[in-house]
Amino acid sequence: MTVDSDITEFLAEARRFLDANADRKPPLADFRWGEGEDRVAYFSVDPPEVEQAAVDRARAWQNTRYRNGFGWISGPPEYGGRGLSPLHDLLYDGIESEYDVPDTGTLSVVGLGMVGPTILAHAQKHIRDRWLPAMYSGRAIACQLFSEPEAGSDLAGLRTTAERRGEDWVINGQKVWTSVAHLSSIGLALARTDPDAPKHRGITAFLVPMDTAGVQVRPLRQMTGGADFNEVFLTDVRVSDDHRLGEVHGGWTVALTTLMNERATVGNEGPPALLEALAPDRLAALLNAAGATADGAARGRLAELIADLRATDAMNTRAVRRFRAGVAPGPEMSVSKLMYARNLTQAAHFVADMLGPRIIADTGGWGTYAWNELLLATPALRILGGTEEIMKNILAERVLGLPKEPGIDTKSPFRTMHRSATPEVSR
Repeated sequence: MTVDSDITEFLAEARRFLDANADRKPPLADFRWGEGEDRVAYFSVDPPEVEQAAVDRARAWQNTRYRNGFGWISGPPEYGGRGLSPLHDLLYDGIESEYDVPDTGTLSVVGLGMVGPTILAHAQKHIRDRWLPAMYSGRAIACQLFSEPEAGSDLAGLRTTAERRGEDWVINGQKVWTSVAHLSSIGLALARTDPDAPKHRGITAFLVPMDTAGVQVRPLRQMTGGADFNEVFLTDVRVSDDHRLGEVHGGWTVALTTLMNERATVGNEGPPALLEALAPDRLAALLNAAGATADGAARGRLAELIADLRATDAMNTRAVRRFRAGVAPGPEMSVSKLMYARNLTQAAHFVADMLGPRIIADTGGWGTYAWNELLLATPALRILGGTEEIMKNILAERVLGLPKEPGIDTKSPFRTMHRSATPEVSR
């Protein structure tokens, strides 16, 4: 069987599965200002009972996928996967987007997109056997215990510690901005195990069952009113050594596996309603409703925004085509993540300038206050998955080959120069 015929058969099988288990979405109606849902949001503000019902639907749909061979298409068959290529994942996602199915982002963005591949690459066999089928069948949710109050973008500056006690490790510290921690069964945690080693070499990774004594999860309320994130306190948490991922003091290698998958995941996610809200016809209708159609500067900003959105979409489409040709992904994922956050921020600021006070005062006007949630979420979009500054440094240094930016771990010749050798700029 040729590659093309294999893909054709896979697509036909996927279509048969979806036709048997879900309804197709109705064709999109032509957009008309003032009709339909006008809420534009990135994060959830749903009350707990509504969130739990959505999670239950997501689990059930993921389980249906898994039982029919579509829960982990590129995963190893011994864990319920199909052993197919990442291209097959992309093709399936494209077909499923045509159907009315539950949103599985709570399961897939962090757990299946980041933690699952890391467990596969670095965990012991009995840990893989236990957790991978549970995660990809929807029975278990995983979170990422990386960020700390004083170690965000400087991830290796973490202060959480793990001390060896016989066959166990005792972990103490605090994690923050942890998505879905309150729903998770396990968490992938980084802890410092050698305080005297260079900071990237003294870290070890662990898989922490979230029901272990000493694990406390507290919600973090956002400006939007929701609580998608949490802070997690680890107090004398005992974790068996068989839950260690990778080598002792080798946690940075494990973290890089997670971060590589994070770049690809975050740069390509987004609620469908949000993507529809950024359609050119809707943005143009908003410009007209704001009475700014004759404003040349406003039209120019809108044109620039639409061009950036389409350029990013074209870049992602090109990456998919390269996948189909068997070419490994290059820097596109980092660029995509950077542009995704920039486009959403640019869109929110454009809308805010067009609407003025109407975006912060709920007057009942259609398509006005509804943008408030996205506007309040934009600071987080430029931080999560790697800050804009970090992503730009990665692209500059690793893709463009520019000199490494001096930092706290970089010896700079300017720091060692004698004071008299530098001109005084001010007094």
